[in-house]
Amino acid sequence: MSGHSKWSSIKHKKAITDARRGKAWSRISRDITVAAKVGGGDPDSNPRLRLAIDKARGANMPKDNIEKAIKKGTGEIEGVSYEEVLYEGYGPAGVAVMVQALTDNRARTAPEMKKLFERKNGNLGATNCVSWMFRQKGVIVVAREDAEEDQLIEIALENGAEDVTASEQIYEVTCEPSAFETVRDAIRQAEIPVQAADLSMVAENNVVLGLDAARKVLNLIEAIEDHDDVQTVSSNFDIPDDVLKQLAAEG
Repeated sequence: MSGHSKWSSIKHKKAITDARRGKAWSRISRDITVAAKVGGGDPDSNPRLRLAIDKARGANMPKDNIEKAIKKGTGEIEGVSYEEVLYEGYGPAGVAVMVQALTDNRARTAPEMKKLFERKNGNLGATNCVSWMFRQKGVIVVAREDAEEDQLIEIALENGAEDVTASEQIYEVTCEPSAFETVRDAIRQAEIPVQAADLSMVAENNVVLGLDAARKVLNLIEAIEDHDDVQTVSSNFDIPDDVLKQLAAEG
């Protein structure tokens, strides 16, 4: 869930089931296939493919799976043809929600997405109803226990980052997409573990949520994320640390 890494950080610490790992591999495989189809099968000349492969390695995806996904994209082996689709809408408390999906059947996915929004107190909207609120950014997440703040800020800013923010559990480094790989690699080269790194749609202004609204919004977000065609979900909500603690305690 890009745009709200504090909650992602808590989720990341929970036990990961084999079923969830399998779903993650499936999503990454689709991303690799589409990236190879659009930009070719050579990661050295295809930044999108390079990022997808990096995610695959971070998720411990077998090398054979990665190579197979690339070959599907380049047409070397037969595979399903996926279409990139963007869905936009509003959730509880008026938060903006943007869903990036890869589907082999737009006529199936669109009504399913509409039902998901409606069942979880949201509304699917028209094209561009919320996307204007977001800008693509590189987002790199580091656990606070893994880095000294001054060191991380120095490395990040020297290599082109725009900002480094901190919560109780994590640091979040943001940068322009063009600087993403440089900033991420510099942090890794300093032997600072990177918890997550991706190009994400980041909102320019956020809606701060209380406990009840946070429950409802996360219920919607997690339901959307569970849909097989969904790749990423972005939103403009912000959950204060004290509310996150209450949510984490609830399980």
